[in-house]
Order: sequence, then structure tokens, then C-alpha cells
Amino acid sequence: MKHIYCDESRPEMIGKVCPYDDYSIIGGIWIDEDNVRRFKRNLKKIRVKHNYYAEMKWKNVSPSSLEFYKEIVTLFFDKEYISFRCIVIDADKVDLESFHNNDQELGFYKFYYQLIYHWLRGNERYSIFLDYKKNKELDRLHKLKEILNISALADVDNLQALNSKDSIFIQLADILIGSVGYKFNQYSTSTAKLEIINLIEERLTHEIKETMKGEYKFNVFKIRLQ
Repeated sequence: MKHIYCDESRPEMIGKVCPYDDYSIIGGIWIDEDNVRRFKRNLKKIRVKHNYYAEMKWKNVSPSSLEFYKEIVTLFFDKEYISFRCIVIDADKVDLESFHNNDQELGFYKFYYQLIYHWLRGNERYSIFLDYKKNKELDRLHKLKEILNISALADVDNLQALNSKDSIFIQLADILIGSVGYKFNQYSTSTAKLEIINLIEERLTHEIKETMKGEYKFNVFKIRLQ
């Protein structure tokens, strides 16, 4: 059984012109169920070392918490059994009227489908956890699970929403999504966040950018919109 833990950045921008950002990001952490406890134990040691028990979030990266977040990123890269994938969306180029029934929420979940579907492996079973989001259509998650099971050879046994406060993996996704969004939207106001990005790029041996589909550890898919 594989677990996927997902989060997003700036979903409200999809299909709109934003004066300060160009890109929305949706991303997730992929990890085998057997390794979930192992990763949690390692992360707990880092929390204790730094006496950091607040929710881990990209927006909380600061000079005072920098060493903690650097160790979290290092832990992610050191463990071969965990990976990250995200989809980068040029938000104002999304044509909601032509492709999404003029429904931003529908468009949002279609991008979630694109994120997850292309990394599902045949004959694998999956449990998928999305950061909790209040939807106007109550069956969005059920529909997403149903469509994934119809279109993929893999089996999605479970798809549910979690509060990010209850999932360190959704929090980890938030950190990595934040780094991608910061890079693509060309922010440079936080020296602490820039240090995290530098660390990620050192581990990648290249800048944060679009990657090939087969890139396993840190996969960035910049979707081509019509």
C-alpha cells in the first residue's frame, strides 16, 4: 500500500489574473505505508532537538526556525523511500469557461487528477489524503476517487481529507510546494526561504525547475495549457 499526502498553494488563483503571483502549485508526498512510522520517528527526533512542535509550514520558515527546516529538508532527501511530485499551473491561463464549466472548484480537482493519475502504478494499492478544503460540491472527493479508479490500473482504496495539523506529511508537502512556488513566482524577500531553496537545489544538483516525467525524488510537472 502506498500513501499520498497532498496540499496546494494559491488554488484561489486558478482561472484568475493575480497582480502578484503567476503560478498555483498542487503537490504531494509519496511514501510506502511500511515506511510511514520510520519517517515519523526520524522527524520526531528533529522536533525534539530543536524544540519545535508547531505546525510545519512554508510560511513559518524564518531565521529563528531555519536550522529546523533545513534538517527537515535534509531528512527528506536522505531517505530514498519518500518522494515528492507537484504540478505547476499558470493560473491566469486556465480557461474555466471552455474546459471546466466555468467552475473553479471543478478545475482545481481536475488538476489534482493530473497530479495523481500520472504517478499511479499498475497493480498497486493507494490511500490518498488531501488537505481539508471546504467544497461547494460535497461529493468532489468521491468523484475524484471514482474517476481515478476508472482510468488507472491501480486501486485507490481510500481518498479522504485531513486537517494539515494532523499530518506531518501534508505539512512536508506544504514546505516543498512552498519552495517551488517561491521559485516559480520569483520571490526573493526572505533570506531564510532562499536558504531552503539553495539547500534543495544543492541536493538536486540543479535549480528548481520543470523535470522529466521519470524524475522520482523531486518531480515538477509544469502543465501545458491550451
